Amino acid sequence: MLTITRGDGYELSDDPRRIDVDRVHRWLSTESYWAKDRDRPLVARSIMGSTVFAVYRPTDRVQVAFARVVTDGATFAWLCDVFVDGAERGRGLGTWLVSTARDELAARGVRRILLATVDAHGVYGRLGFEALPNPERWMQLDQRDQE
Repeated sequence: MLTITRGDGYELSDDPRRIDVDRVHRWLSTESYWAKDRDRPLVARSIMGSTVFAVYRPTDRVQVAFARVVTDGATFAWLCDVFVDGAERGRGLGTWLVSTARDELAARGVRRILLATVDAHGVYGRLGFEALPNPERWMQLDQRDQE
């Protein structure tokens, strides 16, 4: 398991046993634009099927940020559900979280990481992400409305 402590005491870990599922569920289902109303069992299942990264506050080790990666661990990854608690934003935690996930995936040999964002292009751009060069090649099957 990966555990890194920043100079200011924040701790980043990829240990899935440390994830506060209730907190992540609340963030995603009530505060995110992409996962509104996602139910807790679905959040828990998505965490279990992913590689997860989280940041913990130095004073009480409460989880303050989260990201998950869906990957085969060899060729491809999708970075998703990146969230930093509103009270902790502005401290570079999201950048640290994403850059650590990026670097850990690269160390495993994963060379392609995709993500989707409405409003954080600048943040991800500073970490090397860029718009797809040929978006017309990509397709999706979205059956969420058929549930």
